[in-house]
Amino acid sequence: MGHLELQQLSKVFDPGEDAIVAVDELDLTVRDGEFLVLVGPSGCGKSTTLRCIAGLETVSSGSITLEGRDITHLKPKERGMAMVFQNYALYPHMSVRKNIGYGLSITSDLGDDDIDRRVDETATMLEIEDLLGKKPAELSGGQQQRVALGRAIIREPEVFLMDEPLSNLDAKLRTTMRTEIQQLQRDLGITTIYVTHDQTEAMTMGDRIAILDGGELQQVGPPLVCYHEPANRFVAGFIGSPSMNFFTVERSGHSLEHETFVYDLSASTADVDTMPNRLTFGIRPEHVRITDGSGKNVIQTEVEVVEPMGERTYLYVDIGGETYTVSTEGSLAVEAGEEISVDFPESRVHLFDAETGVAIKNSEPDESIERPPRA
Repeated sequence: MGHLELQQLSKVFDPGEDAIVAVDELDLTVRDGEFLVLVGPSGCGKSTTLRCIAGLETVSSGSITLEGRDITHLKPKERGMAMVFQNYALYPHMSVRKNIGYGLSITSDLGDDDIDRRVDETATMLEIEDLLGKKPAELSGGQQQRVALGRAIIREPEVFLMDEPLSNLDAKLRTTMRTEIQQLQRDLGITTIYVTHDQTEAMTMGDRIAILDGGELQQVGPPLVCYHEPANRFVAGFIGSPSMNFFTVERSGHSLEHETFVYDLSASTADVDTMPNRLTFGIRPEHVRITDGSGKNVIQTEVEVVEPMGERTYLYVDIGGETYTVSTEGSLAVEAGEEISVDFPESRVHLFDAETGVAIKNSEPDESIERPPRA
């Protein structure tokens, strides 16, 4: 069982005037059997959080409990966890067999025969049984990654901790390994906390994602909930590729005034009278609509750059001297320098308080975005 609770978890480096708060009073629950992804930009505190959970960093304040047992100050080997590192941390002088079985040999009283049997079973699961006699230097990046996973799996931990394990692989292999890690975790049913700066990994792998910035938790929830219903501007800008377009606007009644356009809100939109006067207006590139120039809230713009991606084409357009992104069907024929008309469907508009960044209105998805519970 792997139900994990972080309560008011903080980690401060160099306490004093020059203190660096890496993790700031983090409250987070990781459900038994869940795949939770910690995601955020470099320096946001995600790896430090993982190292605190693993026992590799001393907690400054707060607590960590696993199945109700306080493990805050236990040694790493006493926590029932296994970690997969970014650099794999394989022993170069040992064979694959020895690398996989080493942790088990020093943390259990199993005999050599039992360890060898467990290594064989793990290697078969990962389809690396033909590599057991080789050394790490003889392996590809993907094979080394499987060995690192095997070393974690063989210990049968309550929690897997993974710190950017795919960052050293090429793009194609990362995609393959993402799928394999997800399938492996589902088959084993072991609680997994996965750290990445790559929001694509977060969106595709996690049952839930926890977005951090500056050591503080910004939002936690299913990936599509965070995508469609961001709690604040930071989450809205970080989750999604290409990133959301943002405009600073002033509210005047039901109208939002930008330096180059006026956007009229309908009476059905949230209570505009309760909104602050200064807002950030957000629209995702795929929700911008190219029109024939007629209708409400139409904006004339010039295409600066066309970026064909196959199924989709990204248009970079000029609005008020700033560049914004439009994502269109790949079959649409548009050239750089061409003038087009765009509008922003009101149901897809996001509004944020310009001062605090807190979401005031989010887009309206076409259907339920809750992920069904896993069997």
